[in-house]
Amino acid sequence: MATKIRLQRRGRKHYAFYSIVIADSRAPRDGKFTEKIGTYNPNTNPATIDINFERALWWVNNGATPTDTVRNILSSQGVYMMKHLQGGVKKGAFDEATAQAKFDAWKTAKTNAINGIKSAEEQAKRDEKKARLEAEKEVNAAIAKKVADKKAAEALAKAEAEAAATAETAEETTEAPAEA
Repeated sequence: MATKIRLQRRGRKHYAFYSIVIADSRAPRDGKFTEKIGTYNPNTNPATIDINFERALWWVNNGATPTDTVRNILSSQGVYMMKHLQGGVKKGAFDEATAQAKFDAWKTAKTNAINGIKSAEEQAKRDEKKARLEAEKEVNAAIAKKVADKKAAEALAKAEAEAAATAETAEETTEAPAEA
């Protein structure tokens, strides 16, 4: 019986969510499985991976073959890095403490890289939002200027009309005494 580490589809239509499971290679994708060792959500940015590291490492060391996607997931989580380091310990290249220190340094560098990407994306979103706000302010200022110009023109026209009306009444009052 060949054991595979594979993804089992969950979630709704157009929003897939996967469980990482240990299953017989003959079992269907969403069928019977031996053990669930984690979850994978590709809908978030970056993808959310929650895995039981020790069990995944145990299964990989005991011959379970992962699918391509699961191999990439396990590699990104450091399961294959730890397997490689444990192989070095077995060969006597270094001791367990050195292997753990190397793994911790690798994991820290990987976490820092992911956090750097997240912060760069957040900064880009903030910059884009600020640029949209500035553009909207410019559009609002242009609209306010047009409205102010229109109101000024209306006020000028009204003032001219009142001045003309005042001049007309003044002419009528000056003509009326002249006729009398």
